[in-house]
Amino acid sequence: MIKEKQSSQVIEAMRKEGGYATLRRLSEIVDFSKWETKTPEASIRRIVQQEKSIFRIQPGLWALEEMRDEVLRKFELKIGDKKSEEQFTHGYYQGILVEIGNFRNKMTYVPAQDKNRKFMGHSLSEITTVTELPKFTYDELLKKARTIDVIWFNQRSMPSDFYEVEHTTDFKNSLSKFYELQDFYAGFYIVADKRRKEEFEDKLHVSLYAPIEKRVKFLDYNRIVSMYEGLKQINTIYW
Repeated sequence: MIKEKQSSQVIEAMRKEGGYATLRRLSEIVDFSKWETKTPEASIRRIVQQEKSIFRIQPGLWALEEMRDEVLRKFELKIGDKKSEEQFTHGYYQGILVEIGNFRNKMTYVPAQDKNRKFMGHSLSEITTVTELPKFTYDELLKKARTIDVIWFNQRSMPSDFYEVEHTTDFKNSLSKFYELQDFYAGFYIVADKRRKEEFEDKLHVSLYAPIEKRVKFLDYNRIVSMYEGLKQINTIYW
């Protein structure tokens, strides 16, 4: 009975959110006061994973079956359409990285060509804090930086972290950008499915990229989502 009431609360909370929610959002809006558990977040995770009336869109993002069509239409996502799924996935992880950066009090940027991509019902341009790339270097290097998927800047408008989301595309293009930007004191990160890590390692460990080999880090989707879900503790957690 208790589990049924908990499931009902989660489902009702998702309805109020428009039929979908991230685990992080559910942890914010569900009333745990009568749950009699010290780990309500774990209970929510169990509910969304086991409840047949809930389906997963992406790691950390869940929706109600009863509102499937409405939710997918809002996200401009066509299940089974490779291009649509790739665009949604790319924008989803860009949005998560932007949100984490915002929480860390970073200035956040995405390329102009990506500003209209959707993240949780909003365009990326609505959640980033920088619309124009700060002129932190020469025009030639700015041209390279302008196409990076997500950049975090410090309060002096200097880049602190560069992120490239690679869902299906080759890693070489991203590594080449990082190579050109190696003189900046910043982190370089490739974000992709964990199944692509071996491919990433193969591309990284060639002589051309020797200068940045130890600086480029691989972050899989699940790790990014875990960081997003734990934003309250993020200041004490590092990549």
